[in-house]
Amino acid sequence: VGTESTGKVKLEGLESIDISGRHVILVEDIVDTGNTLEKLLPILFEKQPASIEICTLLLKETERRNKELSVKYVAFTIPDQFVVGYGLDYDQSMRHLPFIGIFKP
Repeated sequence: VGTESTGKVKLEGLESIDISGRHVILVEDIVDTGNTLEKLLPILFEKQPASIEICTLLLKETERRNKELSVKYVAFTIPDQFVVGYGLDYDQSMRHLPFIGIFKP
């Protein structure tokens, strides 16, 4: 419980962003299912940027992610396990840890 994506994505504040003709790099902490990016990318492409690339600290090896989602810049590839620390949390806790570790409930 609480160690998998809910699949719910809420995007706000994109109406006033002007990226027309610009090169955009989206920076993520972790790419797991890719649900957030799948909702965000079509909205951003409507704004006609010159390009959009994705950068992530952690790319989770999982079968749940859309294979067409291309992440160009990856710091670390991790196994399909729930991780916490360094800003990543479990139910609003453990995000303060000064490292990233596998959470085992």
